[in-house]
Amino acid sequence: MQQNTRQQRFDLPRILFSLMFITIMIIACFWVVQPFILGFAWASMVVIATWPLMLKMQKLLWGKRVLAVTGMTLLLCLLFVMPISILVSTVMENTSAIVSWASGQEKLTPPRMEWLTSLPFVGDRLFSSWHSLLQSGGSGVFAKVQPYIGQTATWLLSQAAYIGRFLMHCGLMLIFSALLYYKGEAVAQGVRHFALRLGRERGDAAVILAAQSIRAVALGVVVTAIVQSVLGGIGLAISGIPYPTLLTVVMFLFCLAQLGPLLVLIPAIIWLYWSGDTTWATILLVWSCVVGTLDNVIRPMLIRMGADLPMLLILCGVIGGLLAFGMIGLFIGPVVLAVSYRLLSAWMKETPLPEIIADASPSPNDRPTRSQ
Repeated sequence: MQQNTRQQRFDLPRILFSLMFITIMIIACFWVVQPFILGFAWASMVVIATWPLMLKMQKLLWGKRVLAVTGMTLLLCLLFVMPISILVSTVMENTSAIVSWASGQEKLTPPRMEWLTSLPFVGDRLFSSWHSLLQSGGSGVFAKVQPYIGQTATWLLSQAAYIGRFLMHCGLMLIFSALLYYKGEAVAQGVRHFALRLGRERGDAAVILAAQSIRAVALGVVVTAIVQSVLGGIGLAISGIPYPTLLTVVMFLFCLAQLGPLLVLIPAIIWLYWSGDTTWATILLVWSCVVGTLDNVIRPMLIRMGADLPMLLILCGVIGGLLAFGMIGLFIGPVVLAVSYRLLSAWMKETPLPEIIADASPSPNDRPTRSQ
């Protein structure tokens, strides 16, 4: 009787068929929801990061959740849909010019830089040095550099070809964000309940830690990047730099990757001096100094709110997310790595650090001598 009971408990075919059925159901569910995964993940990150703002808006709107959800959805449209639509229209209008320049059909020729002669003391010397460089093969340097710049511009344009899919994910993000704002407490309770069932108290702590990491990336990385890129884009537009919208998007990518906006602003300043517009070049130079150092003011304030993340982690998340998921990966990549990093760090901290082990190799004085 006891042997039959054990055989019923450890019925291997039943266990295998159960696992196979569960696996098939998981794969089928993943297959069905696959088109919505990225949009839902993006919406979850946005809602988690902006949930305190939604609660404040709800208090201001007489405690009406519907009004708060409507206001937050309109705010998301203002932050995401309008800039993307402006970017798409700008790309469509200037695609032919950018492609012709990137392919090398329009040669990049250095200017004469005659305005250098107006500089006191060193102007004439700089002017003669510049023309000596051109006469000794400086034009060839420009000709060699342009193909690499052209390859980069062509790759960026090829990424813009996926703008339709990005717009679809953006629309899904708005829809899912509205639903999550409206039922946020119930969804959070369901996720925490599932985590408790899966890993008990440790699972619940992991969910809370993941939410803090998502908010940390949103505050410490995305907000800083948006502020710097918008201010830098305003400076580019006012100073008369061509394609300011495209350059603002590129500046936003550099800020997300923790490289800063100066990689775009410094070439723009050089171009203005190059073309002889020294007044606007000087103004943009001063403005760039302000924008370039703004993160030193914003980021310490956000670090106190839990945004202290390694720079290399964010850089890998931005680049890897862009290559893996396209433009939407700019937001998903850093969050995935940040959550994984925080969970791994918390798991490792559950065990104390190992003691420093001294070198057990014997010293020359401790070696045994051969008996005489």
